[in-house]
Amino acid sequence: DPVSPPRRGCGSMGAMLALPPGQGPHQVGCTDVMVGHTRQGLFLRLFYPCLSRAGVVEPLWIPRPEYCGGLADAALGRRWCSPLLRMATGSCKVPVSWNGPLKPRSGGYPLIIFSHGLGAFRTLYSSICSELASRGFVVAALEHRDHSAATTYFCTAEAGTEEWIPFQRVPQGQKEFYFRNKQVHQRAQECVRALRLFQDIAGGRSAPNILHQAWDLSVLKDNLDLTKVAVMGHSFGGVTAVLALVKEPSFRCAVALDAWMFPLENLLYPEVPKPVLFINTEKFQTPESVAKMKRLSSRNSQTRIVTMLGTVHEDQTDFAFLPGKLFSRIFGKRGTLEPHRALAITSRAALAFLQRHLELEEDFAQWDELLEGVGDSVVPDSPLGRSRL
Repeated sequence: DPVSPPRRGCGSMGAMLALPPGQGPHQVGCTDVMVGHTRQGLFLRLFYPCLSRAGVVEPLWIPRPEYCGGLADAALGRRWCSPLLRMATGSCKVPVSWNGPLKPRSGGYPLIIFSHGLGAFRTLYSSICSELASRGFVVAALEHRDHSAATTYFCTAEAGTEEWIPFQRVPQGQKEFYFRNKQVHQRAQECVRALRLFQDIAGGRSAPNILHQAWDLSVLKDNLDLTKVAVMGHSFGGVTAVLALVKEPSFRCAVALDAWMFPLENLLYPEVPKPVLFINTEKFQTPESVAKMKRLSSRNSQTRIVTMLGTVHEDQTDFAFLPGKLFSRIFGKRGTLEPHRALAITSRAALAFLQRHLELEEDFAQWDELLEGVGDSVVPDSPLGRSRL
């Protein structure tokens, strides 16, 4: 299928990054949610189907300057990139309606909890989150507080006071596995807490958003179907999604984008009870990591492992839509698969999997071929998994 080009640019620096709008039938709205005045609370960006309205305001992709500094240091390991990033992306907008009115739906929308990668934060997966929201999902993109985000913050009870949580590298002398394993358990617990937040809202309990957005969370009360909940993530977030399946029975399945399997202890592999869709990029995974995925697929016949040829790890983030020279300067070699095509394949495979395991009414079944290793887009019997895209 042809992929439509982006309809809108990104302000004065629009040439630097043009995120694609969702291609589904729904307009997409977006708001930020913070609950609680301690780091045990939650911070997330919510993407949802919304009603169209005049005078749409689009949110910034990088929400505050502090995130550019954190990103340059954490994800890129190059603090000198901060001014370059700020210049290239500081005015870039996400093509969604900021605080747009929720589109009501009888029976409610299925829910996806989304977990970001190491050194990322809640807005860096806006393209995939917007795409899923445009297809009829509510997507809650978490910002983790385990020191794995590029930076993040919470608002203390003292008026106007923010406490920032910086990115933290593995402390000298500490084994990386133990450091990362503790983080992945905290992250998975945050995914569960996010689900509890939406269960509270659906149950009519008050959940004040301390960011004072002009968007009332209580509108979700009759518009979520919490029998249809999935968890999803990229890289560190991918393995977080797998662990969340173990911790919370209400998650019916997981979609793991290029999961970094290293932090998960071996004891947990027999415990993963639900199906997982692993969508890998060609350049990131190691044989050890894929072997761990295959152990899961041997436990659950509905688990699928697919690999997108011509892609690198960053192709499953919004960075894929940076122009080539800037991308290469920051990350090195980029993939050969066109980014809009990569996003379309990723979202179609995810939608087919979610339709099957959340028992959705929408007909995404024409994309099942992506999961079964047949059809034009797929070469079956990959040495890396069940099929290659």
